[in-house]
Amino acid sequence: MTTPSPTDLLSLAGRTMLITGAGQGVGKQTALVAAAHGAKVVVNDYHLDRAETVAGEITEAGGTAVALRCDVTDLDEVTGMVERAQATFDGIDILVNNAGNAGPAQDPMAAAPPFWETGPKEWDPWMGTSFYGVLNGARAVLPGMVERQYGRVITVISDAGRVGDPNLVVYSGAKAGAAGFSRGLARAVGRHGITVNCVALSAIRTRGVATATENEALVAAMLKQYVIRRLGEPSDAANMILFLASEASSWITGQTYPVNGGFALNQ
Repeated sequence: MTTPSPTDLLSLAGRTMLITGAGQGVGKQTALVAAAHGAKVVVNDYHLDRAETVAGEITEAGGTAVALRCDVTDLDEVTGMVERAQATFDGIDILVNNAGNAGPAQDPMAAAPPFWETGPKEWDPWMGTSFYGVLNGARAVLPGMVERQYGRVITVISDAGRVGDPNLVVYSGAKAGAAGFSRGLARAVGRHGITVNCVALSAIRTRGVATATENEALVAAMLKQYVIRRLGEPSDAANMILFLASEASSWITGQTYPVNGGFALNQ
């Protein structure tokens, strides 16, 4: 028997990957990495111009991509987007639930009021994207995956969902909920050849974090919490997502993989 090379195991040739929130940051890098490994990529973002820019980069590099806008908090919109993607690429093999938000303040580094001074108005933006967005994406793609008896569902969460963040209590709960949902879903769909996993991130050098890193004292304090004393890069997350999307991870499901420089360790 011929043993596949590592490159073959990570190949996504013949697969279609849908990535939510792929107009920037981790989603964008995941789209570029997936395309470089042969995937046809559906680039989703709430802002169509961002999605079109990323899809354009992929096609200019010789890959295959389409840009589609939708609001992941709206199941009808997500279902419609998946239907359009399936009409273009004949099915979705891999879903990456990457879309996130910064909550009501729309600033990931802004100080949040204590939980007991908030209510549904402040909670809903977190829950809508980080929890219901995950449910909506899975609900839209799973009928096709079950029919084809193959699929990958990968959800990007946060270490806040693993260890809790006193300043982001609802966000922590939404991300923990997405991880719990993924574990339950993994048990429900494994017999259909579908794996379900999460990637938990800490500080990745994206737009909001990049703004914070202009403060050298704040960066120094942040890095003391990390075993590997640097911020994460979008490529660190994208490489793990590639692994979970590939045949190299075919017997892995129901797991959460931290990509966090040692911020919070598994036990």
